[in-house]
Amino acid sequence: MRAFDYEHRVTYAETDRMGFVYYANYLIYFEIGRTEYIRSSGMAYKDLEDMGYMLPVLEASCKYLKPARYDDVLTIRTTISEFKGIRLGFSYEILRDGIKLVEGTTDHAFVDTEGRPRKLSPEIQEKIKKALV
Repeated sequence: MRAFDYEHRVTYAETDRMGFVYYANYLIYFEIGRTEYIRSSGMAYKDLEDMGYMLPVLEASCKYLKPARYDDVLTIRTTISEFKGIRLGFSYEILRDGIKLVEGTTDHAFVDTEGRPRKLSPEIQEKIKKALV
């Protein structure tokens, strides 16, 4: 699977009183990485929604190895770890100067606008595979 890197500079608002990036913000970084990964493929997240597919998070994990701080330039590295049927999984690494600070995953399912699992048509599945994998 291809990896996609996106750079993000830590803002003051993203840090806690200790000067570290607040732990929950890493999940936001994962979302940024995932959204930009999809956008880089030529298919925006909004395109999926316009086709009637939603992609909620079913599970998320995050392992904190080293802290990031205000004004650090982080690399959000995103890869697809699974694409089977209606399931789509992503893996993430947050790096600073090539040093891994955080690693994590999110698992998703394609659902309709009512939240029911939605099978991908063969055409849509192929389009997503070509774009993302």
